[in-house]
Amino acid sequence: MAAARMVSVSTFAGTHVRPPCHVSAARRGPRRAGLAVSSAAGGSPPTVLVTGAGGRTGQIVYKKLKERAGQFVSRGLVRTEESKGKIGGADDVFVGDIRDPASIARAIEGIDALIILTSAVPKMKPGFDPTKGGRPEFYFEEGSYPEQVDWIGQKNQIDAANSIGVKQVVLVGSMGGTDINHPLNMLGNGNILVWKRKAEQYLADSGLPYTIIRAGGLQDKDGGVRELIVGKDDEILKTETKTIARADVAQVCIQALLFDEARFKAFDLASKPEGEGAPTTNFSALFSQVNSRF
Repeated sequence: MAAARMVSVSTFAGTHVRPPCHVSAARRGPRRAGLAVSSAAGGSPPTVLVTGAGGRTGQIVYKKLKERAGQFVSRGLVRTEESKGKIGGADDVFVGDIRDPASIARAIEGIDALIILTSAVPKMKPGFDPTKGGRPEFYFEEGSYPEQVDWIGQKNQIDAANSIGVKQVVLVGSMGGTDINHPLNMLGNGNILVWKRKAEQYLADSGLPYTIIRAGGLQDKDGGVRELIVGKDDEILKTETKTIARADVAQVCIQALLFDEARFKAFDLASKPEGEGAPTTNFSALFSQVNSRF
């Protein structure tokens, strides 16, 4: 998935990070680097591919990149022509199957960065009646189990990115991966967090510059109005602030491309309730709170 490789030197001193960190206003000037450099220096804006661009979070990331047309050249990958139509049907949206490396080759060719937002999606079995109590049952469609999508599909993307030396990969995962018995693993017997975690480890071991964002419970709310919280090893799940707006996740994905402080790091991400704390605006400070490489 794209472009010439840029060597980045990181000296992250260990794997410990403070418990959930609350970051808001800036105390010092942000240190921009990475993909911002070529554009700022008068070169062509970097091309960024968003996979899973037809999903609810992927659509937001793709749209935000297009709004920054002077800073990025946006590109999307979706699974169907229907999904392409839903996000405008532009020529910069490619249709492909991440389980088939050949089908995504055109989308990846010439990119500088990759934002991975693909994920298996469980479906509710028909016949559930909430008035009768009990819990709904879920399943994954044939060929779309987490092993195939969240592991093989993401591995294919990482391999393609590595083959052309992209400058950064941002991978959005989910909190809960430290607990094999997490309820999300039970959905459709898919072990979705297990396979997501395996793909995250594969990326961390790939040698590519990366940012792994393990988001909390995703909400369809406005972004930019809450204080964001970062942590590691599912510490945040032990608190009352376990959720985050999809729009805030999208913003963090894009900001991760702009700051060296986000490179070679993995972290959990959630937010305080709206009205508690100050909305996060200093993303350099946010990323600086994280020292964990995985």
